[in-house]
Amino acid sequence: MLRSLRIPLLLACALAACSRPATTDCPPTATATEAAAPTPPPAPEEEPEPLPPAQVEALTVAADDGHELRLWALLPPADASLAKHRPIVLVHGRTWSAVPDFDLRVDDDLSLSLMHALATRGIPAYAIDLRGYGGTPRDASGWAEPDRAAEDLAAALAYVQTAQGEAPDLLGWSLGSLIAQLTVQRHPQAAHSLILYGYPRDLDLRTPIAKPDGEPARQANTEAAARSDFVTEGTISEAAIAAYVSASLAADPVRTDWRAMHQFDALDPEQVEIPTLVIHGIGDPIAKQLWQAKLFTRMTVPDRQWVVIPNADHAAHLEQPERFMRALLGFLEPRPSP
Repeated sequence: MLRSLRIPLLLACALAACSRPATTDCPPTATATEAAAPTPPPAPEEEPEPLPPAQVEALTVAADDGHELRLWALLPPADASLAKHRPIVLVHGRTWSAVPDFDLRVDDDLSLSLMHALATRGIPAYAIDLRGYGGTPRDASGWAEPDRAAEDLAAALAYVQTAQGEAPDLLGWSLGSLIAQLTVQRHPQAAHSLILYGYPRDLDLRTPIAKPDGEPARQANTEAAARSDFVTEGTISEAAIAAYVSASLAADPVRTDWRAMHQFDALDPEQVEIPTLVIHGIGDPIAKQLWQAKLFTRMTVPDRQWVVIPNADHAAHLEQPERFMRALLGFLEPRPSP
């Protein structure tokens, strides 16, 4: 009982002490002169970053076999990129190409464009269309293959390194995360850091080698396929989903055909030698949390992070763009000061 009265009694004593005359140690109130003093002006706000161009720029990169690859770029003004981050290259997933995935625009609203969010922060943003996607045609075989995609990505990274003067950071989403990892395993100097986003693979499974394929199916893509990544209700507006469906079907009306998927069996987290971020939405049904745990714990590179985005699933960068960007900026290293 005495213990329960101790805190109220101490509080009462403290209040009584501060109610005594000015001879006590209570903090004095402001004098009339002080109250009449002008309020100092607020500190000037930082100048906003100059805005990047309104539209992405279409670039052409030659692969090592001469095939022409489409690389999209959204670059900050030259003066905004001097002391900011390194450039970054984005790799899309299984079904849709770079522009709908990374530069989604809902009428005049750019808040869901990852490339625009990067460029407005002084980060040169590039995004590749792999073979058979968007602005990159299929090759003569008609098929996409993991090893071929990794070499194409290496060519794009080399192009950006030449253009920007340093190795870029590299982000792969979904199937693109597998290609990104395969690329840095084989070309450790091609990227400065690696972001594995929505990693869709159980590292303990192996893919059987399939029999030789015939002609690719070239099936039409569908609205249902474009909507399928948005699972968590209330995370993205219907207008944004409709814009994504429209942009996706316009860029990729035909589904790209893959073969030789056993080539992904070469993925080995211990072979990743550069700083790595593993990131996914908490409700992602494709990037299962157990798979992310295997990926993260089997890495040996000391500079690695694992971030889970709440209230999001496979398309976390569209469902929680601000949280996704904060996590990304928390991982990316700024350029060293000159």
